Amino acid sequence: MLRTKAAIVGTATLLAAMGIAFAPPAAAASLTEVPNFGSNPGNLRMHVYVPNAVRPTPAIVVAMHPCGGNGPQFYQSSEFGRLADQHGFVVIYPSASNKKFNCFDNWSDASKIRGAGTDVESIISMIMYAKRQYQGDPNRVYATGSSSGAMMTNAIAALYPDVIKAGAAFMGVPFACFPNEAAYQPGGNPAPCAGNLGKTPQQWGDIVRRANPSYTGPWPRMQLWHGTADNVVAYSELQEEIDQWTNVHGLGTTPTSTDKPQASWTRQRWNDSSSTTRVEAITVAGAGHNLPMSGMAQYAIQFFGLTGTTPPPPPPPDPATGCRVTYQPESWSTGFTADVRITNTGTSSVNGWTLQWTWPGNQQVTSAWNATVTQSGTQANARNVTWNGTIAPNATVSFGFQASHSGTNTAPSAFTLNGSACAAG
Repeated sequence: MLRTKAAIVGTATLLAAMGIAFAPPAAAASLTEVPNFGSNPGNLRMHVYVPNAVRPTPAIVVAMHPCGGNGPQFYQSSEFGRLADQHGFVVIYPSASNKKFNCFDNWSDASKIRGAGTDVESIISMIMYAKRQYQGDPNRVYATGSSSGAMMTNAIAALYPDVIKAGAAFMGVPFACFPNEAAYQPGGNPAPCAGNLGKTPQQWGDIVRRANPSYTGPWPRMQLWHGTADNVVAYSELQEEIDQWTNVHGLGTTPTSTDKPQASWTRQRWNDSSSTTRVEAITVAGAGHNLPMSGMAQYAIQFFGLTGTTPPPPPPPDPATGCRVTYQPESWSTGFTADVRITNTGTSSVNGWTLQWTWPGNQQVTSAWNATVTQSGTQANARNVTWNGTIAPNATVSFGFQASHSGTNTAPSAFTLNGSACAAG
């Protein structure tokens, strides 16, 4: 199932009792909850990030969390807030209510109908609030999200093409994939769309067109991401999304171009007659259910048109030889703490890092210090905090966490830093 449990930073009292010293977490200075933003049939919460250097008539980006998460956690674990600081746009972070493991509603009959009164309508209310409150540009409203949030990205684009101009869906499924709540069990299922899997592009496109039968304007441009080793939302769903959105845009299924922006990425583009990219799909070789990784949000906002430059490649180190990770656990019957040290063995500084690993057992992170740690199934991500984001050549940074386990507490066998494999220390 789409059950993502985001790790929670431990309290000072708990860590002090364990004898662990840590620096205070960085404050989210401009992340603000908006309690009364308008109609809210989905009973969602709204947080908004307005950068200090917000642009006049700013673009608005809605960034939606995976199952088990919430808006503030997605703000911490993704890079959209930092990119807003650089480019002056406003970010809305919705939080799902406590239904179906805190996932956004992508299964009910109402979730497939415009104006039917569910999570989609609440998110549209948030967008309208941001337009009024921050004088947001109605022609630059975009949606993005991870897993359940990616599914909602597709839904908003399908139901409100007059509001959303483009979307970036990380590990999603096509709009109206799930016929009902009982079918919303994609974890470990090679065909989570159940009876809907295997529809033709025309059939997928017709589902979107039926949701807006009188709409004649341009459809949102769509960027679609998926990892080939995703064991929660099947990689096969990427093709279903491609089929749906290329058909909606009146394009064939053969890409206009194919390239490799990064060594492990394969990007396909479908352009219209004016050479505008309408659909873009990026396959990430070997990646599991842990997107977006570091650097991917930059490609998303570039696709939206919110940057004026080509995004840089992920920061060093180089694959396999540029980093070393030392992992030292201290275990007891049902729990453990771990000290993790990252050494940059490359020749260039690492500026902003995300360390990723896969648990071999049922380990579950419960708190962390000197890093923001999130977890999706067996896959964990640790992201730097403000004071330790730079690792100079030959320098080391460290962080730690507490976790629970049952049975044998086997250590992870491999780590990647910003998508590159690290040597074991």
